[in-house]
Amino acid sequence: MSKLYIVPTPVGNLEDMTFRAIRILQEVDVILAEDTRTTGMLLKHYEIRTRMQSHHKFNEHKTVEVVAERILAGETIALVSDAGTPAISDPGFLLVRECVRKGVEVECLPGATAFVPALVVSGLPNDKFCFEGFLPQKKGRQTRLKEIALEERTIILYESPYRIVKTLTQLMEVCGTERMVSVSREISKLYEQTIRGTLAEVCSWFQAHEPKGEFVIVLGGNTGEEKKEI
Repeated sequence: MSKLYIVPTPVGNLEDMTFRAIRILQEVDVILAEDTRTTGMLLKHYEIRTRMQSHHKFNEHKTVEVVAERILAGETIALVSDAGTPAISDPGFLLVRECVRKGVEVECLPGATAFVPALVVSGLPNDKFCFEGFLPQKKGRQTRLKEIALEERTIILYESPYRIVKTLTQLMEVCGTERMVSVSREISKLYEQTIRGTLAEVCSWFQAHEPKGEFVIVLGGNTGEEKKEI
């Protein structure tokens, strides 16, 4: 039966690819890739010869209906992003929504995503948490920061090396310098690293050490006393 497969790919180490993900990518009719060059390296590593088609944030709103119709007509298609699980701060939501709307079967394989290992190794409470992804760069950023400052659950954010110090500084401004935080970078890669401490301590560390790689910020939730102060 034709369907859309959502296939996670490694966020770092290529050995994180599952046997099932490899098999699915070998068997489908076409692979929708965020960047065909990046996915091409993964496919070459595992000797997967399935043809690819570009599917990214700049064209997905134009192509989702056509892709859904192709699956209804009998094709089986896999969607991958450059790293991790599609639709988690990556293209994919629009296509899944369109497939659900048209009655196309969607199956998501379990697999890599950066925030889970970062949360687990943070040492912060993980029984309840909220995933914020990337903060808005301009419009709505301050509003979101203030909402995060009041959140009682552990908060997970994604950030680039170019804005990590700015974001930690802004979090200090709304949360206070003593809020606990854990920042992980290069998850599952050779130079994977996690820095833990207060916002002031971790921000100072990254001011003294040039930030490199992709970052996951795991921020402790607001306590009752902090909420009164805010």
